[in-house]
Amino acid sequence: MKDGKIQLTDINISITYHDSCYLGRYNDVYQAPRELLRAIPGARLFELERIKEKSFCCGAGGGRMWMEENLGTRINENRTKEILKTGANHVCTACPFCLTMLDDAIKAKAENVQVLDISEILLKVLNQNKDN
Repeated sequence: MKDGKIQLTDINISITYHDSCYLGRYNDVYQAPRELLRAIPGARLFELERIKEKSFCCGAGGGRMWMEENLGTRINENRTKEILKTGANHVCTACPFCLTMLDDAIKAKAENVQVLDISEILLKVLNQNKDN
C-alpha cells in the first residue's frame, strides 16, 4: 500500500480496533493494524479507552471462552460497553477468539455494530477494485 501497488476504494465506515492480547501484548504489534485502517479512504478510526499495552481482554484468554461466568459482568460484555461508547458501526480485530467473543457480546446487546476481522475490512475495499 505504501508503494501504491494496492489501490483501495473509498468506503464510508467508522471503525474501532480491538488490540488482541496475542498480537499486541505478546508480539508488540500495535501500529500496523491502525496504519492499515487509516490508509482506507473514507474510513474513520475511533480509538477505545484502553488500547495498545493497556488494552482490555476480550474474555477468551485462559480458556474463559468455554466457561460460564456466574459472578459479575462477563469480560466480553465489559469490553463491548467500551466499543459501543465510541459510536463506531464496526469493530475489528486480528484474532479469531476476540472476533467470537466480541460478536457474541454485541449480539447479546442487540446492537447494530458489525464485528469483522481486519482482513475482512481490507477485502471490502479491495473487492470494489476488482474490475480495475
